[in-house]
Amino acid sequence: MKNILLAEDDLDFGTMLKQYLELNKFSVSWAKDGNEGFEIFKNGDFDICILDVMMPIMDGFSLAEKIIEVNPEIPFLFLTARKTKEDRIKGLKLGADDYVVKPFEAEELILRIKNIMNRAEQQRTVRAELPQNEIISIGKYAFDATNLELKINDKTQKITEKEARLLFYLYSNRNQLIKRDDILLHVWNKTDFFSGRSMDVFITRVRKRLQDDPNISIDSVRGIGLEFNIKN
Repeated sequence: MKNILLAEDDLDFGTMLKQYLELNKFSVSWAKDGNEGFEIFKNGDFDICILDVMMPIMDGFSLAEKIIEVNPEIPFLFLTARKTKEDRIKGLKLGADDYVVKPFEAEELILRIKNIMNRAEQQRTVRAELPQNEIISIGKYAFDATNLELKINDKTQKITEKEARLLFYLYSNRNQLIKRDDILLHVWNKTDFFSGRSMDVFITRVRKRLQDDPNISIDSVRGIGLEFNIKN
């Protein structure tokens, strides 16, 4: 049985949603505000988080940021009654797997949750594609995919699994044009809008990871894709 953290302050809506999720064979831990949600998350083992954006004490965005600090790979989606473009973009920048606007059909939410969890499972199996027990030299960096570490001189960075997969794919196709859709299919297993925005966020993260070597660049080719260049 998959475990869900539900953070929702509306008691009527939360009760209904919790019951519906449990009818669909999910185990649900329900928090009524962001603070309580974070405490439950720290003491539990969850497969996905469903976070309402507008909550007292700590809103859904702030809760997501704290959750990511503990587990950067946890899938999560936002629920909101607000339809503003700014909120949607903020959620995507945080790495949300989906953003669902109220009101919605409960059955649709279940399908979205199952799709997210299926993709997460696929991504965990892809971990085997990363080189094991091997240190890869990327410019001046030493990339340890097994331990998810990127080292340069005396500096060691812990990176997420998705960052590692993205970096390895870019490195494997270095010094050539890589189409956006190829990156999305290989790393995200899909090419939809949410995945595209998520990819942009992770590309920015990887650029920052590699900024200490001026001979490495990730150059965007408008409308086509990227080039991961390493100068000799």
